[in-house]
Amino acid sequence: MLEITTKSFRELHTDELYAILQLRSEIFVVEQNCVYQDLDYKDQNALHVLGFKNKEIVAYTRIFKPDDYFEHASIGRVLVKAEERQFKYGYAIMEASITAIKQWFGETKIKISAQSHLERFYNNLGFKAIGEGYLEDGIPHIAMLKN
Repeated sequence: MLEITTKSFRELHTDELYAILQLRSEIFVVEQNCVYQDLDYKDQNALHVLGFKNKEIVAYTRIFKPDDYFEHASIGRVLVKAEERQFKYGYAIMEASITAIKQWFGETKIKISAQSHLERFYNNLGFKAIGEGYLEDGIPHIAMLKN
């Protein structure tokens, strides 16, 4: 079972922040073989949605209110630790992120920049592709919107 909590940057404990940054590096840099600048000074404005299993962060997103990243509220840095993906925690962390955007920001319109190979996953959560695909850090992406 995944225990999910949402915290501001200032509410994160040092160990939690370290675990988040380690996971983001493990997945987005090492696993995806993509050299990019993950530390972008946007974490301070984000709310962080953490999924814990046995007191370890195994799923994560960061969410933004409108105009902090995109015109609409947004979800980014969506990840699930590789060995935990079989449990469908991606759906749990995304549903918690969508709920958090409604609760914290009163918003229902959400924009994401999705890796193209995950388009069907996001479709299942109510997101629809908008516009043409594009490369972001050398990886095919598509903008998606949930109304």
